[in-house]
Parts: sequence; structure tokens; C-alpha cells
Amino acid sequence: MVKIGLEVHGYLNTKEKLFCKCKTSHGLKEIKPNTNICPTCTGQPGSKPLLPNFEAIKKSIQIAILLGCKVNEKLVWKRKHYDWPDLPKGYQNTLSGPYSTPTGIDGKFLGIRIKEVHLEEDPASWNPETGEIDYNRSGSPLIEIVTEPDFSSSNQVVEWLKQLITTLSYIKCLEKNAGIKADVNISLPEINGKRVEVKNVNSIKNIFSAIEYEIIRQKKEPVKIQETRRFDEAENKTIKMREKEEADDYRFISEPDLPTLIIKREDIKKIKESIPETPLEKLEKIIKEYHVEKKYAEILIKNIDIAEFFEEVIKNADVDLASKWIVIELLRVLNYSKKELEEVNINPKHFIELLQLIKEKKITELKAKEILNQFIPNSFSPLELAKSNHKIDSEKEIEDICNIVIKENPQVINDYKSGKKEALNFLIGIVMQKTDKRADFRLAKEILIKEIKE
Repeated sequence: MVKIGLEVHGYLNTKEKLFCKCKTSHGLKEIKPNTNICPTCTGQPGSKPLLPNFEAIKKSIQIAILLGCKVNEKLVWKRKHYDWPDLPKGYQNTLSGPYSTPTGIDGKFLGIRIKEVHLEEDPASWNPETGEIDYNRSGSPLIEIVTEPDFSSSNQVVEWLKQLITTLSYIKCLEKNAGIKADVNISLPEINGKRVEVKNVNSIKNIFSAIEYEIIRQKKEPVKIQETRRFDEAENKTIKMREKEEADDYRFISEPDLPTLIIKREDIKKIKESIPETPLEKLEKIIKEYHVEKKYAEILIKNIDIAEFFEEVIKNADVDLASKWIVIELLRVLNYSKKELEEVNINPKHFIELLQLIKEKKITELKAKEILNQFIPNSFSPLELAKSNHKIDSEKEIEDICNIVIKENPQVINDYKSGKKEALNFLIGIVMQKTDKRADFRLAKEILIKEIKE
């Protein structure tokens, strides 16, 4: 049986680095190299760290609580030593290591045991091919989630990671543009194989591929000595870097320049009370309390802003109509605009008014879609616009327009009569165009079929 454990790393969503006032860039390409730096985060002689970023501490506690961990009340910073060009001080400040007290311990998330959750500073970005080092991310607050080796397949890992990312997005603690990376530990105990750690795998897709490759490789060549490998995305395989270090190799010592962090129980309680429902709790609520179809509910809960927008809208709108229009039409508009809901200003009241106009059949759905398109980036009341865009449901008025369309398109009529059913959709499209999308779609279709036959 395969045993897989993860060490998941993510950048915390903070404005400043962990021990200095430099702005975090989280690897954004538009930021020039080595611009968000200072003596502290570049390890200059004589520089000292500031007190830890409070926002980073708070977010790390939130994550620990979400993952069912016991939050430690006394946190001691350690120096983790290793000699690589990306580490300007020669050591990394971390809340991990032997005899340490991580932010949280002994948790469980979706059936997988969480060994610990801890905060640490990120190294710099080093390109081994060119030797160039960018210190922009050096010192950025990094969260690490360490699981027990409870996974048994790559598919299980992928699904768990997707749920983890969605859950953490509910407290907006991670920098979403930076993604996650993971150290993946894989072993095959059934053939007495030693553990292999694949370092810094930077996407869920690559994590899946690295695990698949390692399982096949280790079955062919049982691992006798623990080793560290990296994943080559271009070759879709792992490559040996070195034999695996043990904790003693890092020479952990207590950090003399940083005080012990004392977390009060009342502060932990307040943070816990501020955490919103998890996606799974929200899913159960939307299905059971609001009676939303599961296929729509599963989409609604993927983004907390969308889920909360839905809950606000249904206070004064039809649930079925709201769920379909948010899942299908609102997400369509946002995706087309390449925007998140939090990046635009859509007032739930305006959305409710639009749904009411549809329900009362005062405007067509096509016209409603057109109005919704105009809600980006700022929504407005559609009531006034609806007065000049009222739905045309007069049979006589639509019949007159259909007859004009039939006379203007004799070839299309012949195509329809010869069996080309798509010709009818073309004709309906012209009717909608001539009425500025205000004609009743179903009535227009019925009248066109009737008039063509006659």
C-alpha cells in the first residue's frame, strides 16, 4: 500500500513581510526584482527583525482552527540552518523543528490527520541556472500545513487539496495569485521502501504527476535510502537532488532576536468565533434549508463571496430563479469580464430587482441578460431601463414582425422547409434583433412555425 504525506505551503495574504515593513509581492511578475527589500529581509550584517506581523499570526491561527488543530498558546521561534543561496541569513526563522511548539497541532481535515500547522518566513527566489537571486519574496509570511502519511493515491491527494484550497479561501488568508506548492512524501512500506520527498511541487496537476511517477518508479526500484527529489515538469518525472536530510542536519536553535509569542485563550476564542461556515457546512445549508439543486449548490459554495451574495439575494427573491441566474448568468458575466465578484460593485438590491422583472415577465430573459452585462463594474437599478424595454407579448405585434422577417428571408424559409431545423433559430434571432430582444421568445417561435406552414 502506498503512503503519502504532504507539506503544503501557501503565502499568507498580508500587506507586509513577516519581520519587516517591506511590501509583499508574492512573486508577481510585474514587480521588478529586488525592489521590495531592506537590510532585514536581505540578511545584512547587524540588521534585526521587527516583531512578527500580527496579521500573519492571526491568519495562521485561523488556518489551524479551520483544520481542527489545537492552537498552542506559547510559540517559540527557531532558526533552521541550511546553506543555500536563497537564504541570505544562512537560516530561516520558523515555528517548526525539534522541541518546537507550532501554531497548531493534532488536527484533522476531511479524514486526513494534520500533524501541525506553522508559520515561517519564505526564502528568496533563486535561479540555479543563471545564479540570479530575487529577494522580493524573502521574508514573506508562509504557512505550512503538515499532514500525516494518510493518503493512499494521487487522486485522493488531488481531491483533498481542492477542498483545502476552497476551505481556506473562505477566510481569505492565502494570496490567491501565488497559488500553493507542496513537498510530497511518498513511500511503499509493503516492499520496505524508504521515504522519498519531492520538493516544491508547484501545482495540483504537477503534484498528481509527481506521485504517479514515483509510485511506478519505486515499484521498479525499491528505495533503500531516504532521498530528496525535484519534479521536472518538462520531462514529467522526478530527479534526485540529494539524500534526505534529518532534522539534526538543520541545526535548529531558539531564535535569540525574537521573543516568545504568548497567545491568550480569549484571543483564540475571538478568532474562532469570527471564522465563517466552511464550504461543506454552507453546502449542506443551501441544499437542506434553501432547497437548492445540488448541482447549483456545489457551484455556489466554491466562492464565499458568491455564496454570501446568494444568501443576501434570496431574502427577497425566488430561490430557484436566484440560484440559476447567479450560477449561470452572473458567473458568465464575471468570467467574460475576467473579474471576481469582490472586484466589482453589484448591489444585491439591483440583482433582486432584475430577477423580479424576469419573474413578472416585464422583460425577456434575453433583455435581462443584456442588462446584467451592464452591471459590470457598477450595478444600477434596472427599473427605469425596463420601462423602455418592456417585454413584447402581443401576438398581433409579434405576428407582424414575423411576417416581415419571412418576406425578407425567402432562402432561409426554403432551407427550413427542406429540413434544416437550424434555419428556424436564425429566423428567431432576426425577430429578437428587430425587437431589441423584447419579443417573447416562445411566442415568436410558435408564430414563425405557424406562418411558415401557411
